[in-house]
Amino acid sequence: MAVQMFTVLLGRLSPEYAHSIRLDGDIILGGLFPIHSRGDRGTPCGELKKEKGIHRLEAMMFAIDLINKDPELLPNITLGARILDTCSRDTYALEQSLTFVQALIERDGSDVRCANGDPPIFTKPDKIVGVIGAAASSVSIMVANILRLFKIPQISYASTAPELSDNTRYDFFSRVVPPDSYQAQAMMDIVTAMEWNYVSTLASEGNYGESGVEAFIQISRETGGVCIAQSLKIPREPRPGEFDKIIRRLLETSNARAIIMFANEDDIRRVLDAAKRNNQTGHFLWVGSDSWGSKISPVIGQERVAEGAITILPKRASVEAFDRYFRSRSLSNNRRNVWFAEFWEENFNCKLGMHGKRPGSLKKCTGLEKVGRDSSYEQEGKVQFVMDAVYAMAHALHRMHRELCYGYPGLCPRMANNIDGKELLNHIRAVSFNGSAGTPVIFNENGDAPGRYDIFQYQITNRSTAEYKVIGSWTNKLYLKVEAMRWRTGDPSLPASVCSMPCRTGERKKVVKGVPCCWHCERCEGYHYQASEFTCELCRYEMRPDANRTGCVPIPIIKLEWHSPWAIVPVFISMLGIIATSFVIVTFVRYNDTPIVRASGREMSYVLLTGIFLCYAITFLMIATPDVGVCSFRRIFLGLGMCFSYAALLTKTNRIHRIFEQGKKSVTAPRFISPASQLVITFSLISVQLLGVFVWFAVDPPHTVVDYGEQRTQDPMAARGVLKCDISDLSLICSLGYSILLMVTCTVYAIKTRGVPETFNEAKPIGFTMYTTCIIWLAFIPIFFGTSQSAERMYIQTTTLTVSLSLSASVSLGMLYMPKVYIILFHPEQNVPKRKRSFKAIVTAATMSGKLTQKGGDRPNGEVKTELCESMETNSE
Repeated sequence: MAVQMFTVLLGRLSPEYAHSIRLDGDIILGGLFPIHSRGDRGTPCGELKKEKGIHRLEAMMFAIDLINKDPELLPNITLGARILDTCSRDTYALEQSLTFVQALIERDGSDVRCANGDPPIFTKPDKIVGVIGAAASSVSIMVANILRLFKIPQISYASTAPELSDNTRYDFFSRVVPPDSYQAQAMMDIVTAMEWNYVSTLASEGNYGESGVEAFIQISRETGGVCIAQSLKIPREPRPGEFDKIIRRLLETSNARAIIMFANEDDIRRVLDAAKRNNQTGHFLWVGSDSWGSKISPVIGQERVAEGAITILPKRASVEAFDRYFRSRSLSNNRRNVWFAEFWEENFNCKLGMHGKRPGSLKKCTGLEKVGRDSSYEQEGKVQFVMDAVYAMAHALHRMHRELCYGYPGLCPRMANNIDGKELLNHIRAVSFNGSAGTPVIFNENGDAPGRYDIFQYQITNRSTAEYKVIGSWTNKLYLKVEAMRWRTGDPSLPASVCSMPCRTGERKKVVKGVPCCWHCERCEGYHYQASEFTCELCRYEMRPDANRTGCVPIPIIKLEWHSPWAIVPVFISMLGIIATSFVIVTFVRYNDTPIVRASGREMSYVLLTGIFLCYAITFLMIATPDVGVCSFRRIFLGLGMCFSYAALLTKTNRIHRIFEQGKKSVTAPRFISPASQLVITFSLISVQLLGVFVWFAVDPPHTVVDYGEQRTQDPMAARGVLKCDISDLSLICSLGYSILLMVTCTVYAIKTRGVPETFNEAKPIGFTMYTTCIIWLAFIPIFFGTSQSAERMYIQTTTLTVSLSLSASVSLGMLYMPKVYIILFHPEQNVPKRKRSFKAIVTAATMSGKLTQKGGDRPNGEVKTELCESMETNSE
């Protein structure tokens, strides 16, 4: 019986309401739903949409029922509805929505007459105060343009295009779902949390896909850190092989594994299928928008290629009351839904009599079928938002009624005659209540709902069952449980989608021009350190890069250590020399009055030995740790030992030279040959050295410096700062220069006195001493200055200088004093006094050198020499 009544109703429906539902009420709301899909080959409508169409439509009617029963919300006021099918096509929806504005268009009947001549009678259309819908963003945009002209507020339950947030163009549009700009921000936060900086985007052609990708790209530009490798578009009517071409293009930038998708279900499925055909299972990291969400249809049969996909979906909950309502719907109790019979046929795969729309020899419907029992049923995801949109409109009307009709039961004249759309819009933007799923329903100044999303990952468990797992949420901020994520490889670490791997510490990024996420890594070389991600800077002169080259550390400071081989050799030589010199001094002091000691000039010998001792001792000052005191003593004693030695030798050679030169002219002794005179001359020469040192002290006070250039090697790890006294090479030469001058002068006198009888005094040993010393210092100069560029400069120069001083002192000590000590200690019989002779006799003896030589050969060694020397000493005294 129910089936017969419903088929009769289908046959008698007037053309006006054949594609719409009309519910009577005091206030009429419009509704736009995609009851059917887009038609093919020019037909406006195609197949019925069971979930997106019928579920959502029934949700609006269910919400109206609940509101009309609610004594607190719009009391004594009944809501009605005029619901239209958009057929998922924006142009068709625009034609349908003209129905909503018919009451606001004044009809002119002056040119129209009936057949009997009477004026026409127009049926008064319903006055729509607000519209619920549409679903697709392209449809909402088209409809919003006409509704704003007539100031009819519109609340969408599914349109998410960012373009609709423009309050200057779509000022009467509001929505209970967040715009894709929030979704794009949430997806950007996901990409950032996954440490991906190189991604590609893929969008279905149309407002939803293109606007979503545009919003994502805009956010990536504003925030930085994420680069778009490619931005591809799926055509509305893809040609054969189009999706394989898309996969090949995505593989051109294979490092960009993450694919940001704003695409419809069919396109998602075909993209996954193309990836599977091209053996790219596991390569791409899919990040899907709410059009993918937690839907099964895009991934059926291709679970492996979709594994690991991260999807986003506005936070929602199933409305249990709607489930009970919809499961109770039947052909007999749901006659108000003109598309319900078509749904019944589709849902139960049967045919309703002669008026049924499903062709073929299908079984006939009994009318006793039950939703959820004889067919699968799962509440469509946007049901909650449809009900929230209806309730938002009802709450706004309730606020308006309380303001305009306070205390008036039902509609007062101010609302019954005309409900101002602008005023109603203000009340819509001000509503705040808990929606059907318990979440707050509010709008911002652009009419957008707050962004609240659940984040899913498509995972395949050990049992090989695939399912969507909630891994986080986004409410103005990302909350992601990374530990709950699973990847195809089984590796718990996050997969990479980067153009270039991060540079190691101590390397800077050299960015590829135009692609800030792609770079080459260049190591900071030499004394440069990594100052920032993109720059290397030079350390200060006294610093070097640390081991990681992320900063600078002080260069280690070194000095010549006592245990160094460069110090051990000079110290050993110096200690031997000091011991030998001390032994000679002690011997001379002990045998101070013996003829050999007296004949060698005791006073001058002690001065010379003091100089020799200082030449050895300076080694310890040159190796000691530099400080102001050590540097001061270095300046004083560096040239002083040589000055003592060569001043004494110069005085001796000059005295010999003058004696024999004077002897050629007369028998009168020359002046200033007494020991006192010799000491005065010697110390006068030494005072010049001391005066120069004191002037040096005044002009440039002694201090220490750290020389970072001496051992500044190419490898900064080997660089060292050398702690030294502030004595330049020039200052060193000046300090030794006077002593070298004395040495050269002494050598000249030694050459001049080479004709003196070899048995007379010390002329010959002094000459040999000076010749050898000159050879030592001539060898010193190239070694010292030839190593000025060596990294071992400090060691070589210090060792060379100290060894040269010690060798020159050793030459003087060995040639001048060791023979005397030998005679004193081992041949005391030769160390006896001889008879005294006058100066005249000495001169005569000097001129008779041949005879003296012969005589010296007939007598014991040194006897004549001792006699002559003793005679000279006696006469000089």
